[in-house]
Amino acid sequence: MKPRSKLKPLFALLIFALALVLLNSVNKQQMLDSETAQEQLALAVDGESVAGADVLIAEVFRSGRSNVQLGGEGRVAKILPDDNQGSRHQKFLMELESGHTLLISHNIDLAPRIDNLREGERIEFYGEYEWNKKGGVIHWTHHDPKGKHPGGWLKYQDRVYK
Repeated sequence: MKPRSKLKPLFALLIFALALVLLNSVNKQQMLDSETAQEQLALAVDGESVAGADVLIAEVFRSGRSNVQLGGEGRVAKILPDDNQGSRHQKFLMELESGHTLLISHNIDLAPRIDNLREGERIEFYGEYEWNKKGGVIHWTHHDPKGKHPGGWLKYQDRVYK
């Protein structure tokens, strides 16, 4: 075997690890500066960042982490009944481009409800990820009335719900 061919897998692994470190750094900055995140309404403007968000979500799921501010986009896979016990939440399943699914739990006591939400439509999100064995939950997709938690949002059909 040629020496160079032995280095290719190592080089690919190194690039992947550096990409994860960079994505984690970007995500931490968004958590610290949620105002900027809300203004930008995305991790970045190009499609690469969405793929990067999918990688980051897969990593926090694999590692079983929770309380992580994440953003990304996907399609509405299934609309679920509202949870009306305690704080009311609009709930739906979202499928990312990677195939990973997330439960979105959007507090409709603190943010507007998305009345015209339809399965198959694209939606963007920024909120807090909580691990579960089914793929995880995104919540805090709204402002914090006390101003102590980074504000989140959903963007659907060019309208922001926060």
